[in-house]
Amino acid sequence: MIQANYAQIQRVLAGERSLTDAAEAHGTLAGCLCVTAGYRLEDWLLDILPDGRAQPPALTALEALYESTAGALAAPDMTFQPLLPEDARSIDERAGALATWCHGFLYGLGSGTGATQDVVELPGEVGAVVTDIMAISRAAVDPEQGEEANEAAYAELVEFLRVGVQVVFEELAPLRQSSVLCAGVSFH
Repeated sequence: MIQANYAQIQRVLAGERSLTDAAEAHGTLAGCLCVTAGYRLEDWLLDILPDGRAQPPALTALEALYESTAGALAAPDMTFQPLLPEDARSIDERAGALATWCHGFLYGLGSGTGATQDVVELPGEVGAVVTDIMAISRAAVDPEQGEEANEAAYAELVEFLRVGVQVVFEELAPLRQSSVLCAGVSFH
């Protein structure tokens, strides 16, 4: 499975005048894939690009990201990874991208569903995971903590997000298949 590079996708999206950055675009994709049966590359492009179309080189990169994300979520070995800046980037940049990724995920989850149910009414552990993702969407670096503590907190949040999104995907599978989800989940 191809592992996407955050900086590359960021350049591709900037070149295509994307409505979002790489983190938010990927979060949106993951959220929509969790709740929408048959969510296509074309649907995602409509969500993130001004006219819903990309030029051939950009389309190739975005299609590879779409395919690797859909494949990772569907794989039984929990290989899903949120698309975030590389570890060499500053902790401030990575924490900001993590929060933005969560915003995109929540948008995708909400826009891809059809029920107008409260998040706590979602099946299984989904409500608790989504509530935690809502909290992570407000994540920021704590200036009172040292670099090592902030790095550890960031790594813990990324791991939670990685596993949490996989849990959401798996637990919503019966609803995706039965088309129970059809309008929007309200996030309070």
